[in-house]
Amino acid sequence: MGSRVRVWLNRTYAENVFFMDQLRNNPQHRAVEIHATHGDADSPVLAAADTAEPEPEGLSPRAYVEYALDMCARRSVDVFVPVLHQDAIVAQRAEFAALGTALLAPPAEAVAVFHDKAVAYQAVEAVGIPVPPWYRVRTAEELVTAVEELEAAGQRACFKPAAGAGGVGFRVITRTPFSMMHLNGFPSAYVPLDLVVEALRTSAEPVDWLVMPHLGQPEVSVDCLTGPDGRVRMAIGRTKNGRRRGFTLDDAWIEPARLLAEAFGLHYLSNIQFRMYGDEPVLMDVNTRPAGGLHQIAQCGVNAPWAAVRLALGEETGEVVPPFLGPDYTVVAGPRPVRPVSLPAQRTEPGVPTLSAMPAQATEPAPQPVQSPQPVHPVPSMQSAPSVQPQQSSTSAHPAPVEAIAPAVPAQSAAAATAATAPA
Repeated sequence: MGSRVRVWLNRTYAENVFFMDQLRNNPQHRAVEIHATHGDADSPVLAAADTAEPEPEGLSPRAYVEYALDMCARRSVDVFVPVLHQDAIVAQRAEFAALGTALLAPPAEAVAVFHDKAVAYQAVEAVGIPVPPWYRVRTAEELVTAVEELEAAGQRACFKPAAGAGGVGFRVITRTPFSMMHLNGFPSAYVPLDLVVEALRTSAEPVDWLVMPHLGQPEVSVDCLTGPDGRVRMAIGRTKNGRRRGFTLDDAWIEPARLLAEAFGLHYLSNIQFRMYGDEPVLMDVNTRPAGGLHQIAQCGVNAPWAAVRLALGEETGEVVPPFLGPDYTVVAGPRPVRPVSLPAQRTEPGVPTLSAMPAQATEPAPQPVQSPQPVHPVPSMQSAPSVQPQQSSTSAHPAPVEAIAPAVPAQSAAAATAATAPA
């Protein structure tokens, strides 16, 4: 058993409680001490960490880097997993290395390319990876032109910010007039074109959007692990088709993801998303950080967070190949503890208290729900498919019992989550 590894996660996604669980339950039984910081005192990552502190608000990117350097020095951080201000942090990689801290993030050049989706689409097209038709718009007139051209080609238009994470700001354009239909039921991503145009013309705030066709399912999110030598060690696809989720090793998705990760040096953990444009898989988005749903591949017997930490520490993992593909599943919300309001605080006991069967009177803030996996009935017509084909979601040829994944992640943590969302 090696020496203790100290890992810091800065302001990150609620789902990374599972990332932290996997680090502790690593197959080498290495001791891991996790420090977490966040701007929200009720973030579950603070409760899941061994030590936690609130993050200062209102810092410029450079001031945040200085804060991060001080944190790494004070906490003797071995591996830093930056989400907030990732671009500013990786630009100062040498300063962190001088403190003995490895950054679990790609080089600054790769982060810069994929920070802007328009720049990213141009870059990946140059290496032969297909992308959907897209338009960069900043005015109401440009929006109308893009929508009309897409509709003339038989497509439904949608838009999202040129820079942003997850599905924040994503909307689908409709010509249906605003009516009670939009007010009944749950809020929808569909917005009438006339209201969007009016909002653009009356707003003092500039916009920078990408307009493109509304792409079809399945959505395949490929989690890649790439060494600092630029060689991909792991590429596993997570499929989403409506409520059903699954896994795939189909070359239609895996090969372009490998090509992209190696061509652009997406070191350590990245997430590359594809959808269907007609009959062709096309690139939808690239995340230069661990995906919120990365822990889902623990159901394939893989501990990706720990493999990434080993690479960051200069250790070799070899090829990380799933011994099996987990069964199809869906996601539901479940509770996760939060800390008392006072911070900083440190864990005094190694375990997380279990909940009794009967509810008790609430004396502290209610736990925050985090999504957990539940099996779904297999689709009879897909039982023999070893991996997803470009027009259907995958079903494992070797479904594994829950017990088979226990070494990779504890039972309460073998949970699935939605695709990456803004840090919560």
